[in-house]
Amino acid sequence: MPWRDNTEPYWVMVSEIMLQQTQVDRVIPKFLHFMQRFPTVEALASASLANVLEEWSGLGYNRRAKYLHQAAQQLTEMYGGTIPKDRAQLEALPGIGPNTAGAILAYSFSLPAVFIETNIRTVFFHHFFHDDQVVTDRQMKELAEELVDKEHPREWYWALMDYGSYLKRQGLGRLDKSKHYKKQPPLKGSIREVRGIIIKELTRGPSDMTSLLSALPDDERRDKAMNALLAEGMVVRDGQTISLAGR
Repeated sequence: MPWRDNTEPYWVMVSEIMLQQTQVDRVIPKFLHFMQRFPTVEALASASLANVLEEWSGLGYNRRAKYLHQAAQQLTEMYGGTIPKDRAQLEALPGIGPNTAGAILAYSFSLPAVFIETNIRTVFFHHFFHDDQVVTDRQMKELAEELVDKEHPREWYWALMDYGSYLKRQGLGRLDKSKHYKKQPPLKGSIREVRGIIIKELTRGPSDMTSLLSALPDDERRDKAMNALLAEGMVVRDGQTISLAGR
């Protein structure tokens, strides 16, 4: 994993946001291409949102690309492009919650920050909550605070992640025990699928509304996806022409 070979904070931040809802195998090639095009915080901040969405196309959940772009702009404006190692400052950035902030602190700065994600839940369920029916992330975090290796937190979390991945392949560590974990719904037939089609079509360039709509499924998802992207500022409309924001 390239973000383990290079634990510079920017690499970790980008990888963690990409990995929030996407499998590692899909992320790696997109990550490497993304980092070639936007090698620094400043390069990402100065890019247009349209260019960022172009590179993100195929990863899904494209709001993450917008949040990452906004985070880079804030980091450039507030910290000169440096990613802080303060949890509150990290969590104040768009798209970075407690767990992503904790991962950045642990992986980049080797600080014993506590965070919970899918593979960590898997390990804890298997070894500590085997007989429990419902487990909260608060219980998980309390356990992590007791167990985290304070001298080598980065390596400890890497091992935990790899072990959790192994357990999942064995069908162990049931995530349905978690009060907070929600299984990702299927892409096929979802509004998310239509959003992805719209973004992918517009990466080729601006389109007239009639042509764009003809490329989309003719059902209620079409209007919902389009209206959401317009409201979020991901795409813009000028008369009958629609394009990615910032193009």
